[in-house]
Amino acid sequence: EVQLVESGGGLMQAGESLILSCAGSGFTFRDYAIGWFRQAPGKTREGVSGIGSSDDSEWYGASVKGRITISRDNAKNMVYLQINNLIQEDAAVYYCAADRFGGSQSNQYNFWGQGTQVTVAS
Repeated sequence: EVQLVESGGGLMQAGESLILSCAGSGFTFRDYAIGWFRQAPGKTREGVSGIGSSDDSEWYGASVKGRITISRDNAKNMVYLQINNLIQEDAAVYYCAADRFGGSQSNQYNFWGQGTQVTVAS
């Protein structure tokens, strides 16, 4: 069974940095692209960042570009998302997703985690 588990969310202060983790199991992790998406109350799901499987190609959402670093450790079946200089608009539930090919759109991913909440206090 494919499982994705996000962790690292919580209450943060504006200006701080945060590292979210995505742990995958039940599939050949290195063969899958991993994407991070977020959804705030009343808003549509937004692409944050993603990393490819074979070539580690990366993409970044426009609203976070310049503040985000994504990386993967295939030996540990993990993907990490670092968000620097948090702003209130970063507050959302963050989801990681997996797919053989992936992309920057949520409908390109077949497998999803349950999400981790990020709250940003001013």
